[in-house]
Amino acid sequence: MTPLPAGSLVVSCQSIPGDPFDSAELMALMARAAELGGAGAIRANGPEHVAAIRAVTALPIIGIHKLGDPSGVFITPTYGAAAEVVAAGADLVALDATLRPRPDGQPLRSLIERIHDDLGVPVLADVDTLDAGLAARDAGADLVASTLSGYTGRRTPTGPDVDLVRRLAAAVDCPVVAEGRIRTPEDVRAVFDAGAYAVVVGTAITNPTYITARLASALPPTWSPRLRS
Repeated sequence: MTPLPAGSLVVSCQSIPGDPFDSAELMALMARAAELGGAGAIRANGPEHVAAIRAVTALPIIGIHKLGDPSGVFITPTYGAAAEVVAAGADLVALDATLRPRPDGQPLRSLIERIHDDLGVPVLADVDTLDAGLAARDAGADLVASTLSGYTGRRTPTGPDVDLVRRLAAAVDCPVVAEGRIRTPEDVRAVFDAGAYAVVVGTAITNPTYITARLASALPPTWSPRLRS
């Protein structure tokens, strides 16, 4: 049984190193704002941020721990990484469940079994393809998410991978979570119509630099600010 409510909006409160908002305290404030706005759960990176968010909300927290090389498996790559975020207050653990080799050489099934047995929390498998989703479910994942579609060397869609969400929902006997490039209410409706159990939105809510740059890109080339009296 998952602590993630069906039909919920999960807000990913993660910061980018070097960003003005790269702070556990500020991510906790983001989580509070998300809860006030109607979020049903939070996704957070690293034990420090998970602990800060746990201190201000009772919403379920999906904990991840990004470690190692970002070009490979680095979302909660090991049991130790999972244990740290659970100790900090995460209710379930998300991890890279693509078919790429894991840095510790352990099979995905062994990692999931140990998280279940020793930590007692569900596992959300972040995948990039249907085959990876099927393999993750077979390895014992409790939920499967489209998080890594477009981030493992394949073509990056311009919007959410609705097709992958639809194919996963038709093929696996567990909840499917939609994540990745979801920016608008229309995107949210599209992934739920495709069979998503819940949806994760991060950058479009919690990254002011990205939001500002995206809107600024629509300014006319000749635009310049003028003082008004």
